[in-house]
Parts: sequence; C-alpha cells; structure tokens
Amino acid sequence: MLGVVSGLERDRFLRACRLQPVDRTPVWFMRQAGRYLPEYRDLRGERDILEACRSPELAVELTLQPLRRMDLDAAILFSDIMVPLEAIGLDVRIAPDVGPVVANPIRSPADLARLRPIEPEADVAHVLEAVRLLRKELTVPLIGFGGGPFTLASYLVEGRPSRHHERTKALMHGDPGTWRRLMEALGELVLAHLRAQVSAGAQALQLFDSWAGALDPTDYERSVLPTTRALFDGLQDLGVPVIHFGVETGELLETMRRAGGDVIGVDWRVPLDRAWERVGPDRAIQGNLDPAVCLAPWKAVRAKALEVLDRAGGRAGHVFNLGHGVLPQTPVGTLQRLVDLVHETTVRERT
Repeated sequence: MLGVVSGLERDRFLRACRLQPVDRTPVWFMRQAGRYLPEYRDLRGERDILEACRSPELAVELTLQPLRRMDLDAAILFSDIMVPLEAIGLDVRIAPDVGPVVANPIRSPADLARLRPIEPEADVAHVLEAVRLLRKELTVPLIGFGGGPFTLASYLVEGRPSRHHERTKALMHGDPGTWRRLMEALGELVLAHLRAQVSAGAQALQLFDSWAGALDPTDYERSVLPTTRALFDGLQDLGVPVIHFGVETGELLETMRRAGGDVIGVDWRVPLDRAWERVGPDRAIQGNLDPAVCLAPWKAVRAKALEVLDRAGGRAGHVFNLGHGVLPQTPVGTLQRLVDLVHETTVRERT
C-alpha cells in the first residue's frame, strides 16, 4: 500500500469531477508515468510501450512509480490508446521518437473488414488484470482511459502521426459513408474497452481525443460529434466520472460539452476561466498549465501555476493538470513542488 489517507483525501479527485466541495484542489498529470522518471526508464528498458502494456505486473509498477514520488490525487493506468487496436489484430507499433505507426492504413471500404469487435476479457485480459491488481494497491482513485474515435481514426488512416491530417480529412469529406462506418466501429470498440476497465475496477475514465482540435466546429459537429456522443451515452450507466480531453480545442469546447463528459479537459491555449465559460458551470474542468513551462526555473512555474489557480477562482469542479502530457525532460523535483503548491495554496483559500 502507498500509505493511509482519509476518506476525504481519497475521494478528492472524484468529488471535484462531480462538482462537489473538496478540502483542496486535486492534482494529477497526464503521462505522469513516463520517461521523466529515471526508475521508469530503468524498468521499461528497451521494451516497446505496447510490449510493456502486455505485462500486468509491469504496468502496475509503472503506474505506481509517480505516486511514490508525489502526493497525487489520482493514478492513471499505464497503457496506450493503441492497445485495443493491436488487440484486435491490427499491425500497430509505437516507433521511438515518432509515435503510433500502422503498417496497413485503413483508406477504403474494403479495409474496414480488418476492424472486428473487441472481446475485452480475451483480447485485453492483461489490461483488466492490471486494473484489478492496482485496485488492491492504490489509496487514490484509478483512472482508466481510451482514445477518442477521431484520434484513433487519424492514426489508422494516416498510418502515423500527422501534423495536418490530410488523408484523414480527405476520407472524411470525400467518402463520408466509409468515414461514418470507420467512426462507428471505433466508437463501439472504445466503448467496450472503457466499460471493461470500469468492470475491472477503474473509478474514473478519460477519453483522449487529442487531435480533434484539427477540425473546424462544423466538421466536428457533422463528422465526429454523433459517434462521440453515442460513446459517452454508452458510459452513463456506469456511475463513474468521465473526462473528455482534446488539444487545441478552444473553438470546439461548447460542442465537446454537448458530446459528453462530466469533466472537460483543456490545454493551455485558452485561459481556464474563459474555457469554463464556454463549457458552462454544470461541468467540471481539468487543466491547464503548459507542460513546457515546467522546464523553466521554479519561479516561472510557480507564477504560471498560480495564474491557473487564480482563474479557477476556488470554484468546485477544478482538477489541476497540465494542458497535455508531462514532457520527458521535465525535472521530477519541479512536479513534486507543483503538487505541493497546488495543495497548499488551495487549502489556504478554503480555510
């Protein structure tokens, strides 16, 4: 066990997600299990990320590492959004310094035949076992996650990370029927994957639709919103909070709200208070310190973090996080001080 905490401390993150009062602002970091930790680099070694994900014991240890370093209010399962795609037989790998690479991209109606429904207990048994093992160890909530349908579609169509998503948008506009079937298949796959994580013990979920910000509001509403909304609707009966996150989504926030999510995650490009105005007061919000700021001297990090907290205004429903994942070169000590700063500053505001 990682220590004994009170019920209020243990539930701080979940309470904030539900817009309930908390004793201090909860904080966790996207990619908090990662290459910035020397023990992570030592343990993972030369293993491919997807290979590491296939070992429940390794995934458990990598998930726990940052919690031994910092007083974080949630753990996020060590996994990858491409795990369920590999599990159904697609030729996927995570190339070093590149990201997800798909050997045979999906670009035609015939290619859709390679997308089969996922059977979680058979296909991703290792993920579910890691969740079960973690629940025995953790004293803070465990977040499960999956990739947003658009983000997964962009990798499958492009074949690798893309700056402009040219092939993805060409398929979306040029063959809307194939695009719709692709999105529906991915939506059903992600829904099954997320539901299985909750059944195994995950207490919250995050949908990483990281690249949805590549779309304008009209294209998002027409070509992404229906699938994403169906996905969120399919999670409602689980009773766990769900975070909806994307990058560069400032102009999509109102539409993302309609798509679903108890918490809307925002990056650093929109001030937190302005983002909250767009999302609305009936949703919690997560964010939104620029990860690159954490590479600066502590004085600068502190000033920017306090700015985020000031814009949150002490309102119920704020989960402090970065606006994207922790960068590999981030000093561990900076994140440790950042966690303490958020807790110490916000507890003073509420006393």
